[in-house]
Amino acid sequence: MFRHFTTIFLFVLVITGCKDTAVAPRKSKFISTSEHLALGNPSNAVTDVLNSNNYLIEKQQYVLSYNREAGIPNWVSWHVSKEWFGTAPRQDDFRADESLPGDWYQVSPGSYTNSGFDRGHNCPSADRTKSIMDNSATFLMTNMIPQAPDNNRNTWANLEDYTRDLVDQGQEVYVIMGNYGSGGTGSNGPALSISEGRVKVPKQIWKVLLILPAGDDDINRIAQDTRVIAIDTPNSNGVQADWGLYRTTVDAIEQATGYNLFSAVPEQIQQVLEAQIDKGPTQ
Repeated sequence: MFRHFTTIFLFVLVITGCKDTAVAPRKSKFISTSEHLALGNPSNAVTDVLNSNNYLIEKQQYVLSYNREAGIPNWVSWHVSKEWFGTAPRQDDFRADESLPGDWYQVSPGSYTNSGFDRGHNCPSADRTKSIMDNSATFLMTNMIPQAPDNNRNTWANLEDYTRDLVDQGQEVYVIMGNYGSGGTGSNGPALSISEGRVKVPKQIWKVLLILPAGDDDINRIAQDTRVIAIDTPNSNGVQADWGLYRTTVDAIEQATGYNLFSAVPEQIQQVLEAQIDKGPTQ
């Protein structure tokens, strides 16, 4: 009888322990002092080869979560302020990112050749003109996605110009850009991937901008009336040039991606900012 009771007790103990392990939230040990992650780490990316589809890469110019399987970043985050502007010319030195683990496939500029998709920057070249080194860093292929030409050259270019206009007017902007889904439409028609399946073509491309007057102690200056712009565009030719037509909420992007975009912002402020659709000017 005692032996039977002991067996049952141990069985219950094991089941209970397994249940606790399964539901316990994973606490990220990630700590970063990068200005580009001031709003938080959207996917809790870490620099660990075992985390190859959410692999953190920290550059001086931007920070990203890289997806080895997809061959593109999940998201890229960067800070735009006057301190990043200068006179460095566009370098156009597209190249593989040698900071990736040595046994990973290196996406190269040629991976996009004749694909019908642009090598679409996440962090734009024109956001990093302080030095040649800064501008050159934006041409690493880990900062690129296969982007439909109309989307890249019109819709996205207009939003990037507007971002820099805001900085010229005395603002600073925190930007997070990413993508989700599979399959876009480039100049050669629809495609799920390029480079013989080694680079995924995303279906949707999104961007979130948090805008503040230039200053210090930025996180503590974010309030419920801080302007936030969130857009979500189809990755296809024929997309409208007016990015304002694609405004949405941060909540909607988070629901589509599973990310927490403003994790470093106090929860009460997050709730307000993430639920609003921007109605401000677009030029």
